[in-house]
Amino acid sequence: MSTNTINGRLQLASLKNQVTPEEWQARIDLAACYRLVAHYGMSDMMANHVTLRVPGEPEAFLTNPYGMMYEEMTASCLVKIDHKGKLLYKPDFGELDYTINIPGFILHSAVHEARPEINCVIHTHTAAGMAISSLACGLLPINQTSMRFLKIAYHDYCGVVLDMTEQASLVKDLGNSEAMILRNHGLLTVGRTIGEAFNWMHRLELSCRAQVMAMGCNAPFQAVSQAVLDETYMNYQPQKRRPYGVMEWPALLRMLDRMEPSFRE
Repeated sequence: MSTNTINGRLQLASLKNQVTPEEWQARIDLAACYRLVAHYGMSDMMANHVTLRVPGEPEAFLTNPYGMMYEEMTASCLVKIDHKGKLLYKPDFGELDYTINIPGFILHSAVHEARPEINCVIHTHTAAGMAISSLACGLLPINQTSMRFLKIAYHDYCGVVLDMTEQASLVKDLGNSEAMILRNHGLLTVGRTIGEAFNWMHRLELSCRAQVMAMGCNAPFQAVSQAVLDETYMNYQPQKRRPYGVMEWPALLRMLDRMEPSFRE
């Protein structure tokens, strides 16, 4: 079967009446997140992944079909897999026959399986993120936003993630953190909700961009005392504020609805 395309859009059958209402909402949210990553300049064509645990199915998560661009993701195009990589559902892409990306599966499944409280995982290869991941100093707490990441996790580069044995070190290095810099690679954030994970990634990306710009000025950084750094970091912790994404996510969905509501299809 050939894949129908109209006005540059793949024509896929809607899954709305074939999944639970909870899964359908999760699919809408995940497609929205892909669109938002693209909108904010954090996508790498079809590379990288955002994954979301399926409500009511703790051993399964949704991911992107490898071959589609972030800005064309829809609720019905997403692939469902389990922690072992078994395909639980794949849309009919016709002759394109899109499936999953193996390195992405290894990375994301490791987090989903090890952190049952985490429902969403986001990984990016932005220019700023890769730049900071390549610096021995890593991310520096030189502004209020980056102070949120004072205790960010790091994972050393081991090559393209093709070996399942790397899952153990990935999980160990992430620990209980919400954000990790994959050295010489890119950025990773996680969240109990998709809005939380996106909020972490958006702020982490801003922090990386700001540092790259500041370092390009070739001037000394303004020093901040350790006491202030520690206090600012603590002000960003869950016990001090509402969960990230609770207020932002509905507004982001409204923005997408104004721009291009096809992510809901």
